[in-house]
Amino acid sequence: MSVFSHVDFDQHQQVVYGHDQASGLKAIIAIHNTSLGPALGGCRMWPYASDEEALRDALRLSRGMSYKSALAQLPLGGGKAVIIGNPHTDKSTALFQAMGDFVESLGGRYITAADSGTGVAEMQIMAERTRHVAGAGQREAFGGGVRNGDPSPSTAYGVFVGLKAAVKHRLGRDDLQGLKVAIQGVGQVGFGLAQQLKEAGAELWVTDLVEANVRRAVEQLGATAVSQNDIYGLDVDVFAPCAMGAIINPHTLEALRAPVIAGAANNQLADAQLADELQRRGCLYAPDYAINAGGIIDVCYERTGGSAAQVKAHVEGIGATLAEIFRRAEAEGATTTAIADHLAQERLHAAR
Repeated sequence: MSVFSHVDFDQHQQVVYGHDQASGLKAIIAIHNTSLGPALGGCRMWPYASDEEALRDALRLSRGMSYKSALAQLPLGGGKAVIIGNPHTDKSTALFQAMGDFVESLGGRYITAADSGTGVAEMQIMAERTRHVAGAGQREAFGGGVRNGDPSPSTAYGVFVGLKAAVKHRLGRDDLQGLKVAIQGVGQVGFGLAQQLKEAGAELWVTDLVEANVRRAVEQLGATAVSQNDIYGLDVDVFAPCAMGAIINPHTLEALRAPVIAGAANNQLADAQLADELQRRGCLYAPDYAINAGGIIDVCYERTGGSAAQVKAHVEGIGATLAEIFRRAEAEGATTTAIADHLAQERLHAAR
């Protein structure tokens, strides 16, 4: 498998494979760009079907982290770690200690954090072996009280802010009362988004691979449960993908009817060219690495210091960033992803 000729290589600075026979660890860390600072990105654990699939995920996600930090104006670069394994059956203390050693071996060029399949508990184990881990401790939360290192509330709030900016631009609405939203994935971030939408008066349709997540949204928020296949074709105002990536693809695009796509999932477009088709159809797409930056903003402040009010204000800046992307895309006849990429690249080039 050639990394340098990989379609998603995109001039990565470093791609490292880690293996520990005793614990069974098989992992990849991809560092895309460190022009703005050390690469920060989550550690994902997933039962990838192949090493190639894991590499592709690491490359795409780390590039997204570079752009995410640049658009959020953070002093961080982009990186990502993926562990090949089932997060429900393959976790062990030894495995995450070995992963901590792997991160430590990079000498601070990469800082890890929680992601799909990992959480605060795993970050705390890794922190026993490396200083280069975020989200393992407690700090003041902007919503009140103390949070346990989990950045998902900030991610959810940022997506809520960004969704409002998209609704204002595409639908001309300042309020969300009666807005119809289909949410794909109601885990930590998706449920947090659903709570805020419900409080704002929106009507919700939800689906999730985990039945308990759907049941919670139905019972606590009055959401309507739909099947995984039916979520795409609903006659709603907003489709909010908050699960895994590549869910906007030629097959699902044929079913999608929502005029706005705004959600928390990473790498929502299976192919970059699909942005052109969305634009042709008049569907406003909020680029994922712009709208879901709340979590990395939160993690950055955890490392550098700052009050809960400062975190909240910075996260709310996601709305202004997206509003600029939407305005420029409309004025220039370009896709929102092209404008977001251009803005991020400008900031990365300036840093160099």
